Amino acid sequence: MRRLFDQQDQVRMNKTSPTIPMATMWPDLPPPPLPGPSPRPRPRMRVPSEPQCVAWWDRFEMPEHIRAHSRGVAQVACFVAEAGARRGLDVDVKTVRASALLHDLAKIYCIRHGGNHSQLGGAWVMTLTGNPLLAQGVIHHVYWPFELDIERFFTPLAVLYADKRVSHDRIVHIEDRFGDLLDRYGQTEEVRERIHTTNNQAKDIENSLSLLLEIDLNAHDFDRGRLVD
Repeated sequence: MRRLFDQQDQVRMNKTSPTIPMATMWPDLPPPPLPGPSPRPRPRMRVPSEPQCVAWWDRFEMPEHIRAHSRGVAQVACFVAEAGARRGLDVDVKTVRASALLHDLAKIYCIRHGGNHSQLGGAWVMTLTGNPLLAQGVIHHVYWPFELDIERFFTPLAVLYADKRVSHDRIVHIEDRFGDLLDRYGQTEEVRERIHTTNNQAKDIENSLSLLLEIDLNAHDFDRGRLVD
């Protein structure tokens, strides 16, 4: 099977290519068609099944601990998406689940060879699925650079939020996850500031989702229907 790219070319690109503004990499999806006598149907985009996502995990040599993390993120993201669907929001639970399962597809490659795992993973997922909404959840699961419009950007924000509630393979509070990140990576003031920024954004997203869904997400374990101890 043909590889998506040559590894040496990727390493060279990471060292020499200019940074592309994230807002230009994945433009917003086109608005729905205007009402009329013969509206064009909304195009169906490919949404891979869980077995297909696992097959891609195998193809890109995803380690077991990243698979366990991805399953946890999918669990939280699906809970949020199902709650949104029950409230009549325009959300496809299968798309959210697939995006969450694939959000760290490029993690091990970038650990080994360098690069931004969310940007590279988003490019891979777009190539594999042709689904820009699904890929948007992958490319923006670390940080959201646009306005926090939950209803408009429900899928990528659900994936981002879910990622911030799973530390390794455990569902935890946001503060616990970021406390772990500070302990492991907060060696410089710049890194600590970046962690605090993403922490604050994750809490803003949690508050917005909680208001929209009328669920106290901070207190939920996303598993057995009870509040977190």
